[in-house]
Amino acid sequence: MSEKKGLSHGAYGGIRGEDYVPYVSASEAMPELTGISMFIGILLAVIFAAANTYLALNVGMTIAAGIPAAILGTGLLKFIFRRNNILEANMISGVAAMGESLAGGIVFTLPAILIWGMNLSLMTIVVVTLLGGLLGIIFVVPLRKYLIVEEHGKLAFPESIAAAEVLVNSNAGGDGFKTVLTGLTIGGIYKFLSGGLLLWQEEPEWSINLTQGGKSIYQTIFGMDAMAALAGVGFIVGIEAALYMFAGSLVAYFGLIPLIKYVGEGLTTPLFPATVPIAEMSAAAVRSSYIRYIGAGAVAAGGFISLAKSLPTIIRSFKAAMSGIGAKGGTKRTDLDIPMTWVIGGAALTFFLAWFLPMTKVGLVGSFLAVLFAFFFAVVSARICGIIGASNNPVSGMTIATLLFVTSVLKAIGYVGDTGMLVAITVGGIVCVAISVSGGAGQALKTTYIIGGTPKKVQIGMYLGIALAGIAAGATMLLLAKTYGIGDNGIAAPQATLMSMVVKGVMTGQLPWSLVIVGCVFGIMIDLMGLPVLPVALGIYLPIHLSVGILVGGIVRVLVDKKFKNNEELQKEKVEKGILLSSGLVAGEALVGIVIALLAALKLADKVGIGARIMTSITGSQWTATAMYLLLAFWIYRFVVSGKEKAEIKVDKISA
Repeated sequence: MSEKKGLSHGAYGGIRGEDYVPYVSASEAMPELTGISMFIGILLAVIFAAANTYLALNVGMTIAAGIPAAILGTGLLKFIFRRNNILEANMISGVAAMGESLAGGIVFTLPAILIWGMNLSLMTIVVVTLLGGLLGIIFVVPLRKYLIVEEHGKLAFPESIAAAEVLVNSNAGGDGFKTVLTGLTIGGIYKFLSGGLLLWQEEPEWSINLTQGGKSIYQTIFGMDAMAALAGVGFIVGIEAALYMFAGSLVAYFGLIPLIKYVGEGLTTPLFPATVPIAEMSAAAVRSSYIRYIGAGAVAAGGFISLAKSLPTIIRSFKAAMSGIGAKGGTKRTDLDIPMTWVIGGAALTFFLAWFLPMTKVGLVGSFLAVLFAFFFAVVSARICGIIGASNNPVSGMTIATLLFVTSVLKAIGYVGDTGMLVAITVGGIVCVAISVSGGAGQALKTTYIIGGTPKKVQIGMYLGIALAGIAAGATMLLLAKTYGIGDNGIAAPQATLMSMVVKGVMTGQLPWSLVIVGCVFGIMIDLMGLPVLPVALGIYLPIHLSVGILVGGIVRVLVDKKFKNNEELQKEKVEKGILLSSGLVAGEALVGIVIALLAALKLADKVGIGARIMTSITGSQWTATAMYLLLAFWIYRFVVSGKEKAEIKVDKISA
C-alpha cells in the first residue's frame, strides 16, 4: 500500500472530484468484503443499534457510530487479527454505522403504535427495518457520483472527513495518529466528566425576560450544548454553515418565540395545538408546541427546493447509471456501484413486499408512498449529512413532513381511525429508516471515496449489517417497552410521541397546518434571498443549544485561519491538524457516550453521577458548564496553533 502518512489536501476540496486521487489508488487491490471485516462490522452494528435504541427512547437522539467504529475496527483488526488493512477497517466503519442509523429510524416512529395501545411484534420491526434499509441504500446509489464526486469540496461531509482521518492515522500511525489520539482522549474525558460524573451540565440555559410596568413583554431562552463533539463538528464544517444554522435559531428563539408569547399573553384559553394558555407556557414549551411545526415546514420546503434544483443532475446520474448496465471492463474499482438493475429491482421488491406482507399491510397506496418519499428524502438526507454530518441530520423533521402528507392522503381515500393511523405510521417507519440509512450510507460512501474503497462492496456490506442489527434494535425496544412502558407512564420516547401526535392530529383534523405553511413560506423566502435553505431551516427546527455549540467550534476555525492568513501553506496544515484533533474529539465523546448509555441501561448511571449529589451549586451552575466549554475551545485553539514547525501531517501535492 502507499507510504503516505496522511490525506492529501485534495481530500478537503480545491480540485475537481474526478481529479482526486484517493489514499488507496484504484490500481491497488486489497481485501475489503471479507469474513473478518463483516464479523467485526456486524458485531459493532448490533452493539451500536442496541445502545442507540436505548438512548433514542430516553432522550430522542442517537450517537453517530461511524467514527468510533473506525477506531474500534482498526484496533480489533490490528491487535486481535494482526491485520493492517485500511479498506477492511473502512468496511467495518460503514457496516457498524448502520446500527445507529436504523435505530433512530425505528425508534422515532414505531413506538407510536405502542403509545396508541396497539400490538407491535418483533417481526414487524424487522420487516420495516429491512424494507426501509434497502431503500435507503439503493436510492443513494444513482446519486453517489453527484453528491460525492461532483460536489466534492462543496459538500463538507464533516463526519466522513473525520472518519477518513481516523482511518488513515490509525493505520499509518505517526504524529498524525497522536493528534487524533489526543483528541480522542480529551473528548472522552470531557464527556465522562460532564455526562458520566455529572460534574457540570451539558446544556446550560438562561431565561430572558424583559418587563415593562411589571408586565413581561419579551420572553425567551438562550443556551448551548457544551459538548466536545459539537466543538469538533463546528471546526470541521467551518464558520459559514455554523452561522447559517445560528441565524435560523435566532429567528426561532429571538423572533418567533417572543412574538408568540407577546401575542398570546392575554389569552385565557389554550391556542391549538397547545393544551395550556400561552401565558402559562415557558419559552421551551412554546418551541415544542409551535416552533417545531414551523421548523418542520421549513425543512420540508428546503427538501423540495433542494430536490427541484438537483433534478437535472439526478436525471443525468440515472441516465449515466442506466447506460452502464451490462458494460464490461474499463471501469475503475473505485467507480463501481451495485448495478442499476439491483436498484430498480430492489425498489420494486420493496413495493410489493410492503403491499402484501401481513406484517406491514400498508396496501397499494401506502407502498407507493413509502417508495416515493423514501427516494425523495434519501436525496435530502444524504445532502444534509454533506452539510452538517449525520449526527445533526433532522430525521424527525423529514419524517414529520412525510407523515403530514401520507396521513392526509390515506384519510382522503378512506383509511381512517386506528387502521389508517397504523398504516400511516408503518409507512412513516419505512421512510424514516430509509432517511436515516441513506444519510449514514452517504457518509460511509464519502469516506470510501476519500480512502479509495470499492463502493459496491461497501453497499453490499452495509445491508448485511442492517439485516442483523435490526433484530437487536427491535428486541431492545420491545424489552424496554415491556419493562418500563412507553409514553406518559414510562420511557419518554419523545420523537415517537411527536409522530403519534402528528398522525392522530391529521386523522382527527387536529393539526396546526397554518404553522406548517408558515414554515414553508420561510423556506421559500430563504431561497429567494439566495441563502442555502437547509442550514437555516435546520436552525429554526433544532434547539438553539445545538447551533451555539457548533458555532463555538466554527469561531475557533476562524481564529486559526486568521492567525496564519499570511502563510497559505502553513494555514492549510494547521487546519488539517485541527480537523485531525476535531475528529478525535467527536470519536472520543461518541465512544464514552455509548458507555454511559450502557451504564444507564444497566441502572448504574446514578451511582456514577456523583456531581448530582455533591457541590450541586457548582456542578449545577450553567456558568460552570460555560466556563468548561470555553476552556475546551481555548485548548483546541492553542493545540492547533502550537509549534513553530510545520504541522506533522505529511501531504502529497496533487495539481488541480
